[in-house]
Formats: sequence, C-alpha cells, structure tokens
Amino acid sequence: MKFSFSSEQEEFRTNLRRFLAERSPTKEVRRLMETDAGFEPSAWRKLNVELGLSAVRIPEAYGGQGFGFGELGIVLEEMGRALLCAPFFSTAVLASGAILNAGTEAEKQALLPGIASGDTIATLAWVEDPAHWEAAATKMTATQSGNTWKLDGHKSYVLDGHTADLIVVLARAAGTSGDAGLSLFTVKGDARGLERRNLKVMDATRKLARLDFEGVEATLLGEAGGAAAPFARTMVEASVCLANEMAGVAERLREDALAYAQMRMQFGRPIASFQSMKHKHADMLVDVELAKSAAYYAAAALDDGDEDVEAVASLAKAAASEACVQTAVHAIQVHGGIGFTWDNDTHLWFKRAKSSEVLLGDAHHHRELMMQRWAA
Repeated sequence: MKFSFSSEQEEFRTNLRRFLAERSPTKEVRRLMETDAGFEPSAWRKLNVELGLSAVRIPEAYGGQGFGFGELGIVLEEMGRALLCAPFFSTAVLASGAILNAGTEAEKQALLPGIASGDTIATLAWVEDPAHWEAAATKMTATQSGNTWKLDGHKSYVLDGHTADLIVVLARAAGTSGDAGLSLFTVKGDARGLERRNLKVMDATRKLARLDFEGVEATLLGEAGGAAAPFARTMVEASVCLANEMAGVAERLREDALAYAQMRMQFGRPIASFQSMKHKHADMLVDVELAKSAAYYAAAALDDGDEDVEAVASLAKAAASEACVQTAVHAIQVHGGIGFTWDNDTHLWFKRAKSSEVLLGDAHHHRELMMQRWAA
C-alpha cells in the first residue's frame, strides 16, 4: 500500500489547486450559495471539459479516465479547500458509485458516459424521515407492473436533488424488511409524479432537497432485491471520499487561522508569538495531519482491495469528522469575535465542517461501525 503521492499526483494537485483558486474565490462562493441551484452550469461544464473531473474515477470503457480513489481523493480534498459550489460529490461519488457497484454492463454503458462528460448531473436518494443512513431503514415502496416499476414515498437530504437530471433511488418491495427486497432504481429528474423542493440548510454551499414520489415510473438498476451489498459498498466509498474532502476543509481552516494569527497584533507583537496560541496551532496541526493520514490510507485501501477497507473507511470518516469540526472551532477562536461575523469567510468553512460531520453518519456512528466490522 502506498503512503505517499507520486510526482504525477502532486503535479495534478498543484494544477487543480491553481484552477480552483481562480474559479472558486470566496466572492464566487458567496454568490453561488445564495442561488437556488447552488452552482453555475457554465462553470460546471468548464470543470469537466478542461479537467474532466467527473470522469476521474469512471473506467475508460464508460468514457472516464480510469483513475482510482487516490486521485479522486485529491480532487475532493482540493474542492474542500476551495469550498467549491458544484454537484460533484452527488454526481461523481454517490450516483456514479451506485451505478458502478450495482449496474449491469448495459446499464453502465448507458448511464456513465453522460456523467463522465459532465452532461448529466446525478445523485443518490436513500435517506428518509427520521434520518437514518442505513439501508435497512428504507420505507419507500417499489411496485412492479408488467415491465415497469412505480415508486411511492419520499426521500430527504438528497444532495443536489432539486437540480439532478438523473436520480438513483433506493426502495424496497412491499411487505419486505431489513436488507431483503431492497433494489436500486433510476428516475429522471423531470419524471411525472416527482415533486422536488429545496430544504433550508445551515451550509448553503451544499444544497439538499426533499423528493416526494407518487406513482413515479422508475427503471430497475441491477438485480431486483439485490441492492443491499452494492449500496453498502457505495457508502464505504462515499465515506472515504468525504473524509478526504473534510481533510481539505480542515487544512484550509488551519492555514487561514495561522495566517491571521501571524498578522494580528496585540501588545505590539503578533498573537502567533503567544505561548497559548502556539499550543492551539500545534493541536490543530496534529489533528489535521492525523485526519489526512487516515483519509489517504483509506483511499489507498480501496484501490488495493484491502479486506479491512470497511473498518478503515469508518475510521477515516470518524477521524476527519472530529478533526474538521475541532479545527473549525479553533479557527473561530483564533479570529476572535470577528470570526463568526458574516463579513469574515471563516464561518463558510465552519458550516461546511458541521454539515459534513453528520453527512453519512457522525464520528460516534462510524466508531460503532468500525468496532462491529473489525469484530466480524
């Protein structure tokens, strides 16, 4: 297993960081977070035409670039640093992951090229009210009528669900429980009987939606009743990807806090020179480096097919969740009273840290999963 990045990967990171610094300054982030869509379609096209980021993890056979989770982790880490407002996580991680894990060869050939090119914005809808991340909590019903399926129920907290062209939906056959009867389906964003509305969220840089289904026509993805294992694999991959993104958020918060402490003068000297401030920055550095190491290790474990990858993924998500939020708290404290004012940018990353902490399950949830998986 690799514990360092190659020169090509480092160069890719450098070019991507430069690109995102130009395309996603905080002024642009603030503009986009106030819009209903939450992103700029023209900027999304450039992201994929110039860099092909949605295609990074998709195999070449389906129009992608055929790279692994190591490279995808770099993309997400840099997007976290830049707080990019775009439907990347929903499209390139959740939806494409579900299709790759559950779809047949014909379904992959039909669905993935549009995602790889950036022409299709997609998402995965599985969470319902009350919010549970496990597939076993699914209540949405799928009813077969001849060669078609009808979906009834609702999904909440769907990333970019209000703008997605393609929605991968987790549902179950009526009368089943647990993992039995679970299937994945694809639904068009403009399907009849589908109602979509934005949810009010703390982190406006990542849009969430509620989707209501009333007799919505859907197409089966993969095998009927066989979604439990592919969905579980998709959640493991998504947890690793989110851990890498949170590592980028934490690193940006740490760097900004250090720059402010070196600039801010108190009693004729920078506050960074005070002993208590040095301790705080040392704590932040240790937390962020440990979170990054766990995220990188988990991405490498996925690429290498490590047998403990499920437990490692939960470890990475738990570590990143705590490190990211704690670094955000420290960053606010370093900035003082101005740190959480609207005019200061620190609160933007603080809110992303808090929203990502609970997305896919918080640290307590993943520690429990980690122990269960290592004990199994």
